[in-house]
Amino acid sequence: MNFVLSRSQFQVLGVACLVMVTSMYVVMFSVSLERFPRKILTLHNEPYIRSQRSMQSLDPSSCLCYPDAVTLSSRVPMMHYGNMVQRRAQEFKSYKIRKFSVLSTPLHAKANSPLQYPIHGYIVLPLTPTLIPDLALHAEEKPLYKVSLKVSKGVLKTKFRNEEATVTGLNENKLMIESSSLEVVNQFLSEIVYTSIIYHIKTADQAHFQFENYEAVFPIVIKQPQVPVLWKTTADIDSLVTITTKTFLRYPKLKIMVESVRTFYPKIHIVIADDNIRTETIPGRNIEQFYMPPAKGWFAGRNLAVSQVNTKYFMWVDDDYLFTEKTKIEKFVEVLEANPELDMVGGSVGGNRWDFTFLYNEGDDEEGGCMYLKFHTQFHPLPGYPNCSLVNGVVNFFLARTDAVRSIGFDPVIKRVGHPELFMDGLGYLMVATCDDPENMHINHQPHAENGVSYNKFRHPANKYMDYRYPIYYFKNHMKCIRL
Repeated sequence: MNFVLSRSQFQVLGVACLVMVTSMYVVMFSVSLERFPRKILTLHNEPYIRSQRSMQSLDPSSCLCYPDAVTLSSRVPMMHYGNMVQRRAQEFKSYKIRKFSVLSTPLHAKANSPLQYPIHGYIVLPLTPTLIPDLALHAEEKPLYKVSLKVSKGVLKTKFRNEEATVTGLNENKLMIESSSLEVVNQFLSEIVYTSIIYHIKTADQAHFQFENYEAVFPIVIKQPQVPVLWKTTADIDSLVTITTKTFLRYPKLKIMVESVRTFYPKIHIVIADDNIRTETIPGRNIEQFYMPPAKGWFAGRNLAVSQVNTKYFMWVDDDYLFTEKTKIEKFVEVLEANPELDMVGGSVGGNRWDFTFLYNEGDDEEGGCMYLKFHTQFHPLPGYPNCSLVNGVVNFFLARTDAVRSIGFDPVIKRVGHPELFMDGLGYLMVATCDDPENMHINHQPHAENGVSYNKFRHPANKYMDYRYPIYYFKNHMKCIRL
């Protein structure tokens, strides 16, 4: 028996199939959302998943690796894998202890509460009695009012005395006040003093303020004030900026670079980190050349150079760059001086800015985070400087605040090839901008063809240079996968 469908039956069958496929897609999409309950953000017109959590309450779901990302655990040599996993877990646990703060915990205010309390900005010195401001109760008339205040890292007391109230818990971590007079209760609340019982340079407590079924929680920041460290400078560019570079097997290029600096900045200080196998002396005024063990490495040299800077800013240049009339350090300084929260600003090298941003998800405790580096992308323009944009990383030509970069440092394990590692380590610490200003913030690059066989042998070793960096990302940066 032949079964033939009419045209209308085909249409009905097609609609039914479409509905079935759509339903299956909705179900699958819903399941995936339940599995990964995170807020989807969009950056540079590309969606990515970022967990919304505190370090105390970690999202149990692992982050999602991007297409073509390298799974870092697969790049760890098997002979070291078991021991590395254990050490990595222990180090991350210690890291969380150092970095976790009560301030990371979400606090929620319930509606129509009669409790008045400070919600932000209550800071106390360690072990120092400090009045809690703005504590009060706003309640309807009742025969008895009973309030309590509880903390965990300190004790509470009040100097106010009144026979119309019963106070318990003086100099303890929980203070209770009972009275038939609302006015008396509020007088006591206005005189409560908090004293931390631990010394810590920066931590926090949580105060639980309760009346009947109402409870409010507010943070108490325990912080040791920092002593300001200011840079003594003048308007003279030579007192504001030091030129820093690292050299290896490229003395001819280094000499050309130094001569180009002197053409436009005759007196500016130059610091050279030198790990050449056979050393030469670079002559000239205001040049400091620091010799290192031979072939010590790229980041070790950068650390050495920056460590010897005694100016507010340093400008990093490679030893084969070339200053021109379009290399105006003053313009870099102007941007940083006008934006005190900015730590670094990059220019262009041979017309290329090589700026980038990171898409980063912290992931879970066990597997770690996921990172995707996107080149030539920016967040938004820098206010007041439309040709400059905020980014996460810039090319090897930048002006930076000396103290900011020193606080991050360069990992000396990175020996031959490396650059984004500084910005990976500084993510969340360094505010970085890039400027598209070819007339003022540009530097040239000397030809690569003249590098020589010996240099290229070190610079581009036969083995895959990324192989030794992947285990670093896996262990040190606690990452699951990365796409560079």
